[in-house]
Amino acid sequence: MLRERLWDMVVPMVLWGVWLPSCLGQTTSPSQDGKIKIRLAGYPRKHNEGRVEVFYNGEWGTICDDDFTLANAHVLCRHLGFVEATSWSHSAKYGAGTGKIWLDNVMCGGTENSIEKCVSRGWGNSDCTHQEDAGVICKDERIPGFTDSNIIEMQVDENRMEKIRLHPLSSAHASHMPITEGVIEVKFKEGWGHICNTGWTKKNSRVACGMMGFPSQRTIGRIPHSPQSVYRIHSVSCTGNEAHLSACTMEFSKANSSTPCPGGGPVAVSCVPGPLFTQGRARRVKLNPMSQARLKGGAKTGEGRVEVLKGSEWGTVCDDRWSLQSASVVCRELGFGTAKEALTGARMGQGMGPIYLNEVQCRGDEKSLWDCPHKNITAEDCKHMEDASVICNVPYMGYEKTIRMVGGRMEHEGRVEVHVMSRWGTVCSDKWTTREAMVACRQLGLSYCLHAITETWYWDSSNVTEMVLSGVKCKGDEMILTDCQHHSVISCNRAGVQFSAGVICSDTASDLVLNAPLVEQTVYIEDRPLHMLYCAAEENCLTKSAAKANWPYGHRRLLRFSSQIHNIGRADFRPRLGRQSWVWHECHRHYHSMDIFTYYDLLSLNGTKVADGHKASFCLEDTECHEGVSKQYECANFGEQGITVGCWDLYRHDIDCQWIDITDVKPGNYILQVVINPNFEVAESDFTNNAMRCNCKYDGNRVWLHKCHLGDSFSEEAEKQFEHYPGQLNNKIS
Repeated sequence: MLRERLWDMVVPMVLWGVWLPSCLGQTTSPSQDGKIKIRLAGYPRKHNEGRVEVFYNGEWGTICDDDFTLANAHVLCRHLGFVEATSWSHSAKYGAGTGKIWLDNVMCGGTENSIEKCVSRGWGNSDCTHQEDAGVICKDERIPGFTDSNIIEMQVDENRMEKIRLHPLSSAHASHMPITEGVIEVKFKEGWGHICNTGWTKKNSRVACGMMGFPSQRTIGRIPHSPQSVYRIHSVSCTGNEAHLSACTMEFSKANSSTPCPGGGPVAVSCVPGPLFTQGRARRVKLNPMSQARLKGGAKTGEGRVEVLKGSEWGTVCDDRWSLQSASVVCRELGFGTAKEALTGARMGQGMGPIYLNEVQCRGDEKSLWDCPHKNITAEDCKHMEDASVICNVPYMGYEKTIRMVGGRMEHEGRVEVHVMSRWGTVCSDKWTTREAMVACRQLGLSYCLHAITETWYWDSSNVTEMVLSGVKCKGDEMILTDCQHHSVISCNRAGVQFSAGVICSDTASDLVLNAPLVEQTVYIEDRPLHMLYCAAEENCLTKSAAKANWPYGHRRLLRFSSQIHNIGRADFRPRLGRQSWVWHECHRHYHSMDIFTYYDLLSLNGTKVADGHKASFCLEDTECHEGVSKQYECANFGEQGITVGCWDLYRHDIDCQWIDITDVKPGNYILQVVINPNFEVAESDFTNNAMRCNCKYDGNRVWLHKCHLGDSFSEEAEKQFEHYPGQLNNKIS
């Protein structure tokens, strides 16, 4: 049977709260069985080594090194998502921990799936001190498909302080978001307190502003002492490079001190917001186009896979020695604050281009990762499964207060309602697509969009509200729905709560990309006889002029190439419709699970389409996978369709409709464009990498492709030059 498939492309308004962790970076991985958590801690260390800490019964603690073995280390490393352990350490090599010593005399066989399955003295039963804390060194290779990666973050020590907030200096400051000026208030278990401003420096302000999502700070006048001020911290001394205020040297006020802040007052700061957070919609602009860094694949503003620009091409950063300081350099460069988390193991999906930097070790005050000490990459050093990512601190904007989901069966799904002009109401679902749903999920703080819902009759509608928004059209990167285009006057073809816009959100998403070099390597021209093209004509895979041909005599000229579609995201790519909705095509004897999966276009150099093709997806399957990843989807016997994370689907050049009919195209220079999932029918974490383009030279007999690349792999300047490329002057591509 001929295989035919397709492919393509709560915080009050006057207060500001952020977590205030209090130690050096931790590496955490949630338990996959949901019972306990394991993390690596200590300093100095790499992301795959450290003191073992276990979260049990609501509290973090350590493991004693008595009777510790390599088998124990294997179990712990696999729990963290590494393939195995290479060594272990005793006597608190990575520093002494705090809190409970949860386990002692642990003895594992090595095959257990959790440390709690091993023999021990029992939880909390130990005769050790923290000078006997055990550590592990894991092999720096991730378990394929492991859903949770190491996260280097700051540990919150609630015994010292819980979080900070910014109290506005005036009601005028409180009425606009983000709040950029105010008195710092520190949360303790007993309540809120102030920091004495004696000896307070700009470096301290830089750290405090960074924690609240701001890249820099201004000077602010001294705030007079108030009799109501309660000073919990007498002094703070920062270098300015810390990711969190709690990493600075601190002196706490003594409870019985009569002068906790002699001659001073409470600390106040004035922070400078990044370009995305300047007050006023009209001034909200794109990030600095001259920036040498960007974030890709993240669900929310200020998070994603770190990519850097070298020459005219974007590439990724290896996670070896990745730290909060290095991650903070990226965050500040992009107009955010310091890094909240530095993520390893391709937590935000794998990149496809070059890997430029390895073992980046920033102080924290550099302007760019390129300014930090680093190693040049080699093929043996890193793979894309080690791509570094970051979650930046961003200013609190209160966006989640202007949107809600109602009627859904679970907290991550429901009908979308927004607060517009002092009233709550529904959103018209006309032309409601994945891109609009992406923005809604982001505004709700619920990560990625899984499905955009246009009919919500099956959800609870007991609290029906009027429609307050229609004609919503988003690019997909907006922070709130009202930043998207929308009607000034409500106009909806299918009004009523049963046709309101809805969403289903998800923690993960797929991400499809095309193997551009393979297209370049496999392109050729075939003159195919008409008598072999009846099925292709039936499925509209030929140009309109084919209908006037003298069937079955003659031929059509086809531009053919192979396509290899990789899923580099963190969720499987599945057709939106279930198999009960797939359409059977008798001619090729296959099912179509998507109307259009890929567009193939041949464009003139000024962007005019001169020929096109498409693929209707009847068969998405795992043709091949990376080592250690198992195939899940196969088309045979009406099987499930999809592309597994870490796998790819290959459409060979000799498959029907894997072409562009160029019978009517004159010789010349063109641009070949391939777009996957062009109608955004299936949710992805990143749609900007769904298009691939090549320079194309056609001399009437042969064809050459040059500079095939994904749509977002070049700098903006290089992409503009590509669009005005004058064409190759001879058959030798230089």
